Amino acid sequence: MTGGTVHIMISLRNARDAVWQQMSVLPVVEVSFADAYGCVLACDVIAAENVPPFANTAVDGYAVRAADVQHVPCELRVIGELAAGAAPTIAVGAGEAIRIMTGAPIPAGADAIVMVEDTERVGASHVRITASVPSGAAIRAAGSDVTVGDRVFVAGAVINAVAVGVLSSVNARAVQVYRRAVVGVLSTGDELVDDGSVLKMGQIRESNRTMLVRMVQEAGATAVDLGIIKDDEELLEHTLRDAATRVDAIVTSGGVSMGDYDVVKIVLSRIANMEWMQIAMKPAKPFAFGVLTHNGRSVPVFGLPGNPVSSMVSFELLARPALRMMCGHGAGAHRQRVRVVVDETISRKRDSKVHFDRVFAQWGPDGRVHVSRSGAQGSHQLAASSMANALLEIPDGEGIAAGQDAWALLIGPVLASASNDDASV
Repeated sequence: MTGGTVHIMISLRNARDAVWQQMSVLPVVEVSFADAYGCVLACDVIAAENVPPFANTAVDGYAVRAADVQHVPCELRVIGELAAGAAPTIAVGAGEAIRIMTGAPIPAGADAIVMVEDTERVGASHVRITASVPSGAAIRAAGSDVTVGDRVFVAGAVINAVAVGVLSSVNARAVQVYRRAVVGVLSTGDELVDDGSVLKMGQIRESNRTMLVRMVQEAGATAVDLGIIKDDEELLEHTLRDAATRVDAIVTSGGVSMGDYDVVKIVLSRIANMEWMQIAMKPAKPFAFGVLTHNGRSVPVFGLPGNPVSSMVSFELLARPALRMMCGHGAGAHRQRVRVVVDETISRKRDSKVHFDRVFAQWGPDGRVHVSRSGAQGSHQLAASSMANALLEIPDGEGIAAGQDAWALLIGPVLASASNDDASV
């Protein structure tokens, strides 16, 4: 890379390569199982305990000997009651039963549970059984979910909400994960306002930083809001150098176009090793990437375009996967790219670029993903893009006719079709 050099238009693939080859995975750290949510495991997790730790009942009912309830209806003498969390103190003998609640340990002597729905209480001391059960009925054996020594998770797994519960259940109090990236996000410009005050002529509401902070969080990183920086070279340089001492990456928006004479370009060209790119795509053609080295730390810097939609698309296609690579996601760093059916004709002109339209994706009655435009496609029209859940790739040419196949990048869950009941289950 050469500071301040502007390149001719390059392909998105080459731009990605220029960024991704600079990415390195962050160090491995030990965290509590609760703090591991969203992180990537660096080591396998081996169970040190059985789950469940003891045989217990899967239903409310009566603990019995299966041999006593083979001929029904029959009556058994109730000798006690056992709640979840309580330890059994008496055994079940011939002709006897113990009232038992879901999750309670199986008392000695019992080898089956009769559901309460298949019983009728007879006075205070007996119960009538109306359905026979085999040995083992409604009993969850010790270790039937996880056994000591089982490999519960393999290195590379992403810890989701259910996985956190599993770690807790096997008493894995601390796990080894790749450290979550800390990412500084800032906006620059004297015209930006975010305090809710009445706009003066020439002022605009800040939105890019506000959006990007949340997109960084959704990517699995920790966002640090560096605020709005006025058009002051000294202030911006101080902010960037200070951020480089405490974050793993920096995201800026605006000031990366070829014709811009902006403090972002001036300062970054001076203090960082930057490449100013023009990418053959629309929106988000201008993009900058480089490395800021300060106090012995080298921090990637992502310079996104200033138009809100361009900033969003640039982050999705270039910055997001790079940040997730830093967090150890590997192949999981990338959004899913799927083949879709385009439900409307989308026209365009040849301009040597790939266009990325913001679209709604939903399952069709044919079992395929169908897409349609989410609204106006201007690079400043963020509102029309806010609910889009996919980016439709439109190759250079005359466009795509309704009913044709195309590629789309999913940036959110695919919606269920109103006519496809199965998809909404």
